[in-house]
Amino acid sequence: MSNSTVGAAPGYRPSATLPFAAEFRRQAARRRTQLALGFMVLLPLIILIAFQFDAGDDDNGGGEFASLISFATSGGLNFTLFTIFVSASFLLVVVVALFFGDTVASEASWGSLRYLLAVPVPRARLLTVKLLVALAYSASALLLLAGTALLAGTLRYGWSPLRSAVAAELPPAEGLLRLLAVLGYLAVVLLVVAGLAFLLSVSTDAALGAVGGAVLLWILSSILDQITALGGLRAFLPTHFSTAWLGLLSTPMQTDDVVRGTISSISYATLFWALAYWRFTRKDVTS
Repeated sequence: MSNSTVGAAPGYRPSATLPFAAEFRRQAARRRTQLALGFMVLLPLIILIAFQFDAGDDDNGGGEFASLISFATSGGLNFTLFTIFVSASFLLVVVVALFFGDTVASEASWGSLRYLLAVPVPRARLLTVKLLVALAYSASALLLLAGTALLAGTLRYGWSPLRSAVAAELPPAEGLLRLLAVLGYLAVVLLVVAGLAFLLSVSTDAALGAVGGAVLLWILSSILDQITALGGLRAFLPTHFSTAWLGLLSTPMQTDDVVRGTISSISYATLFWALAYWRFTRKDVTS
């Protein structure tokens, strides 16, 4: 018998406490989950409606993303790419921070955390289940956003090749694969936000503070990344490779920064999650 079960009631199994499905359903019933996922569906429709008010002004601004805006109405794939572009730098960051920053901190603020641990649910299992549920909902949000944009855009603008200024025209099948690769890379980049928000969630009883703190630190990293005086130090910022997904749209594909960004994001996320487990398993829970 392991030390963790010494003195436990007959039949008690730590691995059977707080099942994933139960926590998933519990989070699904929360208003913030419903609103966040609902907005992922609503946003592409809002953008689609906004495009119907086009007054013929073709000035979409300059910069490397101008082509995405220019071609947004040329097909479902392009509309999906535009929706991802306008969401990736802030909206998706907030949504992921919400799902992860609200995990433990909300339980503490409600005073229910100590009761969960008194069931008893082992602390490591509690964190693992909440982490997996937050991952599931974050992935669902990303897929809902892209899926709704693709469906709505295709119905409105048709199934056309993927076009951009950084690539030759891509056939729809290849364009869809490129979009899936972009989504996969964005999911990896957002793991940094997930890890940071999760660490803050176990460190505070204020869910809003955990969510807001993760978002503000991400914004701070983005600002610092624009300061060229930092030189090579910018490569160590978690946001430095956040737009490397553009290379997945080029012809031929440029994957060097994608690989660097993947390594950087996974390293940061692993560090933050490890610190969260270390902090929570040693923390005095009084709420």
